[in-house]
Amino acid sequence: MDLTAVASVGGFFVLRTGSPGGGHLPLSRLYAGESAPLTARIDTVEARLNAPERRTAASIAHLGLVARLWSIALGPAVLHGEVPDLTPDALSWDGGQSAPDDLLLDGVHALPGTAERIRESVQCGHLVPLADAFRRDTPLSYGLLWGNAGSALAGAVRELHGWARRNGRPDAACRALELGAELFAHPDLAGTGTLMPGPAFRRRSCCLYYRVPGGGLCGDCVFDRPPGHG
Repeated sequence: MDLTAVASVGGFFVLRTGSPGGGHLPLSRLYAGESAPLTARIDTVEARLNAPERRTAASIAHLGLVARLWSIALGPAVLHGEVPDLTPDALSWDGGQSAPDDLLLDGVHALPGTAERIRESVQCGHLVPLADAFRRDTPLSYGLLWGNAGSALAGAVRELHGWARRNGRPDAACRALELGAELFAHPDLAGTGTLMPGPAFRRRSCCLYYRVPGGGLCGDCVFDRPPGHG
């Protein structure tokens, strides 16, 4: 599995390897309740965006991390047919860093790059406990959090599909769409939005970014105009 080749898709697809140190914390510890790094990350996002409420900052922080988790699994699966073993014990996160320095994998063990394996690894192994970790800090609804997950999945598929077409990899472009469709078939993701050709996505919830001063609407937002703007 060539992680360097996967990294060429974009910064969110970069996965560095090595033993955790410095500010990197195994995600298993975050999921188990060691919440200080997550609290600090939400604090940082809240300050940088001048967010009017913590709920908005928490949602945006969640969306960014979920996008990273989908990307580092989907990239290798699409380009190489394999996915690294992303167990929460082996995958560390530093909330003080942005992509690609935020995630660090302690060793690479290749697994089959199937939708079932990605679902088990990312959706069940990370997104479910990550949602609970965020909710311990901030009262976000599961509907919003799964909407973020659907939006991030669609975004990763779109990036991979575009990269593959630009680089003469029609096989990978098709594989990205196939994996995306299989992953969206799960009940937790199927209701998060509408996956359209392109591939485009229209979510059925809002990540609250419009509440940030000057934020506007995301490209896949459920709204046609910011609430309260006529």
